[in-house]
Amino acid sequence: MTNNDFLRRLRYALNLRDSVTVQIFKKGGINLTKEDVVNYLKKDIDEGFKKLSNNDLISFLDGLITYKRGEKKDASPAPKIKITKNNLNNILLRKLRIALAFKSYDMIEIFKLGGVEISQGELSALFRSEEHKNYKECGDKYIRVFLKGLIEYCRD
Repeated sequence: MTNNDFLRRLRYALNLRDSVTVQIFKKGGINLTKEDVVNYLKKDIDEGFKKLSNNDLISFLDGLITYKRGEKKDASPAPKIKITKNNLNNILLRKLRIALAFKSYDMIEIFKLGGVEISQGELSALFRSEEHKNYKECGDKYIRVFLKGLIEYCRD
């Protein structure tokens, strides 16, 4: 799944308008115009399509955390996370969990709404550090299923 697909599906699930999406990017430290956001939301075959980078997507999710939960009281900067091809989906899932203030049982329910039964152990393996022996890479399938379940959860 591309970063643009992820943003498109998340925006639909959370029912975010263009102006709100611009505000969220701004809270994440990226100044965009409404036109930039529209270009990110286009399909890759459409004219004006703009590819969303990993760092910009992470900044969007950091902005979503601030938008949903408020500014951090201690105002210390978030630690830099080393993004690789293998851990990007795990990072996205972790940041969504924080932004939406989901507990484990909420995540399991959303996965179930998306069509996948996941155990508590499997879920916690997705949130472990890469060095941990029980770490499990979050594939595109899990992200798609989670976003599908999130649409059911938020829009029904």
